[in-house]
Amino acid sequence: IVANPRRIMRGFDDCGQPTMLLPEINEFLGCKTPDGWVQAALADLETLLLDHKNCEFKAASTALSLMAKYNTHVDLINLMSRLAREELVHHEQVMRLMKRRKIALRPLSAGRYASGLRSVVRTHEPVKLVDTLVVGAFIEARSCERFEALVPHLDAELGKFYFGLLKSEARHFQGYLRLAYQYGEAADVERTIERVRAAERELIESPDVEFRFHSGVPSASAV
Repeated sequence: IVANPRRIMRGFDDCGQPTMLLPEINEFLGCKTPDGWVQAALADLETLLLDHKNCEFKAASTALSLMAKYNTHVDLINLMSRLAREELVHHEQVMRLMKRRKIALRPLSAGRYASGLRSVVRTHEPVKLVDTLVVGAFIEARSCERFEALVPHLDAELGKFYFGLLKSEARHFQGYLRLAYQYGEAADVERTIERVRAAERELIESPDVEFRFHSGVPSASAV
């Protein structure tokens, strides 16, 4: 199943507000977030917020890196410039939320998710760009799906914040996917989506050694 990028925003009402059901994103992903991950997140909101902060920074850094590497791709540069700014705003918002909750900054190792997805990216151009954009689409889609999974269980402040991020994450997903089709052959993009989907599903559904925003179910919580 390949989601049509022009239909992604159907998950929002006439006022532009996100609904709690994002059918195109859920269709694009190969699986839903396991309940075990949700329970692990609710039991460790400090690590959730710390890693979420790190993810926002990494997302901005990735966008800037793509701008630098593909500096003749005008549409990519324009989209990634906007995306980087927005991700840094989200980073600042998480920092403020952590400060209000008296959560101190501390080093947190990266999980296996992003590196696991990058391992399926082909190493020669122009398909390396296409694969990288598809991976970006999956990361944004999973982020959106995880916010949706968490919102009903969170306190009012954090639930409102994560609900407010649904629209931007879906828009980022849409942008990455649109660029993949723009710079690649449609048939190849669809094959790449299938390949990345399989890898992403394995990372999400298999037991993980640690809890992170994009981790699988932590081993202690695995069935």
